[in-house]
Amino acid sequence: MTRESTDYLRRLKTALTGDPATPLAFLCNFEVETQWARHHIGLPAPAAAPTEVVQRMEELGLLLAGPGDVILVKNAPDQGYLRYLGEDLGIGLPAVLVPETTTGDRSTAEDLLNSPQALDRLSALGRRGARLIPMGTSEFEEKLAVSAQVPLAVPDAATFERVNSKIYSRRITEELGLPPVPGWCCETLGELRHALAQAAGLPGPVVVKDAYGVSGKGLVVLDTAAKADRLVRILERRAARTGDDRVALVVEHWIPKRADLNYQITVDRRGGVRLDFVKQALTERGVHQGHLMPADLNDDQHALLRRAAEEVGGRLAADGFFGVAGIDAIVADDERVHPVLEINARFNMSTYQGGMTERFHAPGHVALARHYPVRSAAPLVFDDLRRVLGPLLFPASGGRLIVTCFGTVNIGAGNAGTGDGTPHQGRLYTLLTAPDHDRLTALDRAVQAALAGVIQPREDS
Repeated sequence: MTRESTDYLRRLKTALTGDPATPLAFLCNFEVETQWARHHIGLPAPAAAPTEVVQRMEELGLLLAGPGDVILVKNAPDQGYLRYLGEDLGIGLPAVLVPETTTGDRSTAEDLLNSPQALDRLSALGRRGARLIPMGTSEFEEKLAVSAQVPLAVPDAATFERVNSKIYSRRITEELGLPPVPGWCCETLGELRHALAQAAGLPGPVVVKDAYGVSGKGLVVLDTAAKADRLVRILERRAARTGDDRVALVVEHWIPKRADLNYQITVDRRGGVRLDFVKQALTERGVHQGHLMPADLNDDQHALLRRAAEEVGGRLAADGFFGVAGIDAIVADDERVHPVLEINARFNMSTYQGGMTERFHAPGHVALARHYPVRSAAPLVFDDLRRVLGPLLFPASGGRLIVTCFGTVNIGAGNAGTGDGTPHQGRLYTLLTAPDHDRLTALDRAVQAALAGVIQPREDS
């Protein structure tokens, strides 16, 4: 029997709409920062279209939405995966709305704006009281809300853009008196030159970040004076060519650290702030790889994060924001906590995992959210994966594997089977739970071993 919406979802709906029963239309527009960044000058980089993995991650909305809700996705989820979520895991699933006209080089909101049938269905939901809830609002989600006459459950694009800048994060951290990472905000080329000159006196490298960089993009580590000089020359040539020396960058000292952290707050429409959870973030070269729960922190470190959550949330509310915000922090190798590395005032990976964690992460147990590489000779269906993973998908004394996103397994599958024998590689997003760290590690290794080879789809799949 499927279950009703989680307490986590009901709390979210209450915070954003005032009613835990409000139907929501979820639009999981990952990397919405690329839209906000268009109005700002960052590090030189070629323009990039949405990647297939980002588009397929929209499926994560299935984990957060509940019965009576709808998720808006570019690609229909695999039917076997939906059965797994509903029948094996007992999750109450939302409806799924796929636009009839899609292209790979535009967002799902743009697809919906060009799909009259889907737009009519969304409008009908709006007439029944639904609200649109994107991961973050850009001009495309604003246009969709107006065209479909479905009010946004979150602030407008201008508010999201204002509070998601890394410059904003640094400035309010300092204004609130929270321990900052040593660094500088740079809005002109002259300010960048000054910051790099100051940073030259610090031990170790510095990192220069785009104000709206995401997933390790828009970030450069400078560990020599020559690299810093080269970056300045590139930016000087661009400024001379365009006649514009503005930039939107932060420069920060690269602090040796013991752990990365991520904690989430929810700011309600009245300005109330709730600390939802604290997790240990797993990163590699600035790119998010997963989360470990619970985070390894002492009481004083937890207390500082609670204080930061209240103060940052209060400031976000004062600046017109309400909704979910994920905050990145670090524990330095001397155990000092820097509680605000950056504020991502939007949904994040942890947001979508919240309901699953509430259901399956038992008190006193440990959990790991991560993705695994999956190689296959041709596109897979979920039942192919079920055959490979077998008993790992079911509860046992050693723990349990839960698949949180299947659609990303088939990224690049259109290029497979071209005759050279090269398999394509996708990603499988998961949540692992176990009674202790030893059994969690053993479960992780068992999953890696099960997925180590090239998976062959069944002929009848």
